Amino acid sequence: MNQKIRVRFAPSPTGPLHIGGVRTALYNYLFAKQQGGDFILRIEDTDSQRFVTGAEEYIQETFDWLGLSFDESPRKGGKFGPYRQSERKEIYRHHVDELLDKGAAYIAFDTPEELEAKRNEIPNFQYDASTRKTMRNSLTLSADEVKSLIENHTQYVVRIKIEPDIPITVNDLIRGEVVINSSVLDDKVIYKSADELPTYHLANVVDDHLMEISHVIRGEEWLPSAPLHVWLYKSFGWENTMPQFAHLPLLLKPEGNGKLSKRDGDRLGFPVFPLEWRDPKTGEISSGYRESGYLPAAVINFLALLGWNPGTEQEIFSLDELVRAFSFDRCSKSGAKFDFEKAKWFNHKYIHATRDEELTAMFMPILKEKGIEANPEYVCKVVALVKDRVNFVKELWEQSSYFFVAPEHYDEKTVKKRWKAETPDQMRELIRLIENMEDFSAENQERIIMKWIEDNRYHTGNVMNAFRLALVGEGKGPHIFDITVLLGKEETLRRLRKAIERISVSE
Repeated sequence: MNQKIRVRFAPSPTGPLHIGGVRTALYNYLFAKQQGGDFILRIEDTDSQRFVTGAEEYIQETFDWLGLSFDESPRKGGKFGPYRQSERKEIYRHHVDELLDKGAAYIAFDTPEELEAKRNEIPNFQYDASTRKTMRNSLTLSADEVKSLIENHTQYVVRIKIEPDIPITVNDLIRGEVVINSSVLDDKVIYKSADELPTYHLANVVDDHLMEISHVIRGEEWLPSAPLHVWLYKSFGWENTMPQFAHLPLLLKPEGNGKLSKRDGDRLGFPVFPLEWRDPKTGEISSGYRESGYLPAAVINFLALLGWNPGTEQEIFSLDELVRAFSFDRCSKSGAKFDFEKAKWFNHKYIHATRDEELTAMFMPILKEKGIEANPEYVCKVVALVKDRVNFVKELWEQSSYFFVAPEHYDEKTVKKRWKAETPDQMRELIRLIENMEDFSAENQERIIMKWIEDNRYHTGNVMNAFRLALVGEGKGPHIFDITVLLGKEETLRRLRKAIERISVSE
């Protein structure tokens, strides 16, 4: 294929974007960028009954956050627009008329009641070559009857005319050659007079052709529609411009079988949407990866490996590395289990790799919410000490609060295990030792204090853990002398004195 690579992500604005849809968009992006092609956003809003206010803006905001930019979109424009299907009515009507003129489609006037009666009459009824001659359509009515019904504003649909017993071949980049017999297809509705809009099938084929889409990369759930789309391409005489298909594996529940759903996220406590979503009708709020504290690069890396593998042990990829490494031949045919614990692992890795200054900027608003006014330079030093202990930025407070607020309470288990009868006297000796230190560097503190413990044959674990308890309030935190350096000499002494007073009293 010599034409330029052009792919599209075509979501419907019917609610929040599912994380599986984000993965589909990501694979489109990776392939397009690898091939020097275009990545297009097209909004499929022909289903007016399911349209949800704010959903399109949500979709665009998702990709702004992820840093996946479109080459053409409703917002950015482009020479193949409009990029909203609701703005392309005349284009679709023209192509519907073309199919009708060719005899490749026909008009059907059957009412919902008539269709239901047929379903009750014929088991597993489908509207096809074997039944259409018994229905009320332009194949069974005279031209004058059809004209009269239309002039009287009788609602109708246009159906594609599927001829029976013809093999239809779908060449899929992931699943290989898929052949089905046309007899299993029904004469799908491709246009509705009620809203003068096409259905998904016609709109997709027409738009993909006119927008010169070279590859249709979408979820496995759309595979059953591929034969119909191939049929439509042939009905229009567009065989030579038919795109290559690639149907991606489903995202599966973390445990058991079945497609990943919002209920799984609610049940197990993880988001299934990229951004927080507030339902405009019910006001219900659904969590998002952004608001839950995930970094966009971590989300991209995690999703890329759900259904694709690089063929190596490498797990951490920059976006540029993913672009270079991606290939359809390493996409799985089977579904990918959604491992939300692995998502946390990726976020931890990306937080650890993020510059301290960037994390500080994210942490400062959290400190402000806690009523803490702190110097950013000091906060940056704190972040550097504790960031390898967190999965999310919001956890920085839990791991570092003692750097900003002295402990008021002391962990009971640590007190019981480490605060012995001799501990208050040892801590008083430690206070005198620190008071006499002129050099309060971590190295000098460690040298002097460890020698003091050794010379006095004290229990190192009890002394150092009691020291940590006084500073932190529990037995956690980074290297103790990194803590004391940041707290400073006076604050370290103040906390030791306070611990002796408080813990001695509680004993």
